[in-house]
Order: sequence, then C-alpha cells, then structure tokens
Amino acid sequence: MLEDRFLGKQVDYPQQYAPEMLVAVPRHFNREQYQLDASDLPFIGYDVWHAYELSFLSNKGLPVTGLLKIVYPATNYSIVESKSLKLYLNSFNMHRFGNTAEEGLNEVLKVIKSDLHKLLETDVRIGFFKHEKQAAAYDFSEYTVLENSINTDTIEFTHYNEAPELLSKTGHSGEIKIASHLLRSNCKITNQPDWGSCFIHLKSESLPNTSDLLKYLISIRNENHFHEEICEMIYKRLWDIFEPEELAVSCIYTRRGGIDICPVRVSHEHLLPKHLCAPAVLSEKLLRQ
Repeated sequence: MLEDRFLGKQVDYPQQYAPEMLVAVPRHFNREQYQLDASDLPFIGYDVWHAYELSFLSNKGLPVTGLLKIVYPATNYSIVESKSLKLYLNSFNMHRFGNTAEEGLNEVLKVIKSDLHKLLETDVRIGFFKHEKQAAAYDFSEYTVLENSINTDTIEFTHYNEAPELLSKTGHSGEIKIASHLLRSNCKITNQPDWGSCFIHLKSESLPNTSDLLKYLISIRNENHFHEEICEMIYKRLWDIFEPEELAVSCIYTRRGGIDICPVRVSHEHLLPKHLCAPAVLSEKLLRQ
C-alpha cells in the first residue's frame, strides 16, 4: 500500500535534501465507499497544512526556521502522505541554501513548491512565517459550539463508529453555523488517535437536530481514516441527508509530528474560510491545534 510506506515504521531521517521521500496517495481509495465521483464532486475545497518544523542552513551555516503553510485543491488526484512530508521537510535541516537567510529561504520555498507541484500534479500555494502575528485572522467567530450550547449531561452517547442513522431532520428551514471540539478519529494505518474540531455551516429546508448532530460527530471516534477522508465523509453524509442549499465543513486537526492538517470542503466558493485557505495569512490557532 502507498499509505504505509513510512507510517507505523521506524525510518531514519534523511540528512540531505531528499525529494524521493514524498509519497502521493490517490483520493479515490476512500471516496469510492461514499459514492464520491471525481468527475462530479458535490464540493470544492482545499487541504491546508501547517508544518511547524521547516528549517535549513544558509551557506554560512546559519539555521533558518519558521512555519510553512501549504494549500492545494481538494479536486486533484492525490493527497501527500503526512509522514512522507515530515521526512521530506526534515531533509532540509542540514542542507545549505543561499548566501543569506533571505536568499536561502527563496530557494527553499521554490524547491518545495516545485516538488509538491510535481508530486500532486496541481497548483500548490505556500507561505512562510518567521513570527506570529499579534492579531491573527480568524474565520469561525460566528460558530456555536454544540457541547457548550446544549445540556450534554442529559444525552446518552452510545455510538463510537460512524453512524449516519443518528442524523435527523427537524423540519425547520434556516441556516446554522455550529462547531464541536469533540472530533476524534484514528489514523487508518497506525491507529493513533487524531484529535480535532469540526465547523459546519449548513443552509437547508430541513435543519438537523443539534443533539443528534453532536451524537453523529462523536460516533466518528473509532473511525480509521485520514483527516481529508473524515472531512469528506461528514460532508457527504450531510449533503445526502439534508440536501442543503449551502454546505461547508472544515476540520481543524491537532498538530502531530510537527504538522497539522485542515481540510475544507464547501458547496460554493463564497463559503470558503478565507483566512485559513490563504497561504499568505497565518490564522489564529484553534483549541485543537
């Protein structure tokens, strides 16, 4: 399997630039079980990555470090496997680029953009941040956190494998922006837990019951999928059951191995979280990041 070339295995970190470490995993492996046809997807979106450990040396031996943000579309053929990206980025650590830090940074970013473009066969946009912004951008201020807005002590939670049958319609039309910080799933290869937050913007003739929606999100707890796959699974279930006029699902996952992955799937371009999807903007870090 392409997915397990490095995942779950002890691998020595390369000491010099090593683009051969990168692994692409076709998206269709998971999409088929949810009847997602690449030629007729019910969404557009992006996969947004924050890599917190990018570092290299200038030709004079000065370490340059910072945060790399990677954004590429959800409509291309493959994703990049996360551990392969970690190994690849760490291969820059002892490699020398540029006579100055700025010159070296320009070289490194050009190389990374080119390598990912070649691997993923799509437009890849990147940004680099040396310092945190005093006032970071934030996309989700209008969202209501489900577990804080309903009395969860009165609800029985019994499902911990994805259970779309829990989702029920209220018969009330409208628009909701809700979130939960209780998202948990597992890596499909290593079975390690992946923690995150889920943000849902839905406009429909029949809105979901919020308690049942929380039950559904919690039922994902023992699912084994990559982050991107979890986001698409949630989106497809909501799309099929509630037939919304508008739908957006963003999953903000906790950093693991120096990288966090934030997939976004939306029915219309104007629903995209503009700061999260902008490579030149460093968004405010959320609870689960």
